[in-house]
Amino acid sequence: MALLEVKDLEVNYGLIKAIKGVSFEVNEGEIVALIGANGAGKTTIMHAINGIIPKARGNVTLQGEDITSTPAHKLIYKGMAQVPEGRRIFQELTVFENLQLGYYSKKGKAEFEEKLTEMYEHFPILKQRSSQIAGTLSGGEQQMLAMSRAMMSSPKLLLLDEPSMGLSPLYVNTIFEMIETVNKQGTTVLLVEQNAKKALTIANRGYVLEIGKMVKTGTGADLLNDEEIVKAYLGG
Repeated sequence: MALLEVKDLEVNYGLIKAIKGVSFEVNEGEIVALIGANGAGKTTIMHAINGIIPKARGNVTLQGEDITSTPAHKLIYKGMAQVPEGRRIFQELTVFENLQLGYYSKKGKAEFEEKLTEMYEHFPILKQRSSQIAGTLSGGEQQMLAMSRAMMSSPKLLLLDEPSMGLSPLYVNTIFEMIETVNKQGTTVLLVEQNAKKALTIANRGYVLEIGKMVKTGTGADLLNDEEIVKAYLGG
């Protein structure tokens, strides 16, 4: 059984059909990349899955449970967390307070301390900046914080929307190393990423989206070697 299954998803913006009957699945333990040009509908799919925008049609299940109509704020309790495009950290709170809020759905001080230590081990700079106002961090540091905040809830499924956007190559490498690490530790990942080559390099499988429709799927390696994909998305 797939951990996440999306069937015949449609999303409309007024009279415009933004997503046109998209179906795909993410199996437990995978990193699955969703790639496509700007405006293809990648972020719209993420928002529809996460209950942020309404679905015109289709179903979404998580661990076999229908979550199609589940409000966004309740999905964290079902094991889904999202790192949104643009990071969306709480700018006026400290790094530590942001991480506290990421844990709010859980209980137990001992587990909180354990998760906090784990995040600080992943990103030591966050420990150094723990009392610093989050809005004063660099873009790369804010992305580290956004990922860590999401991981504080120990999600089964992590949705990542454009995690490398606006980052220096050094920070991009750090973020992708973190994605691989959390996946190896048991978190399944659905990744939307404009840097298609980087995404497919770490992905078990990928789906290609064009103007609201899925047009191709395959393993990360297969898509990296697909001439059409190389020409369209990988600079070939």
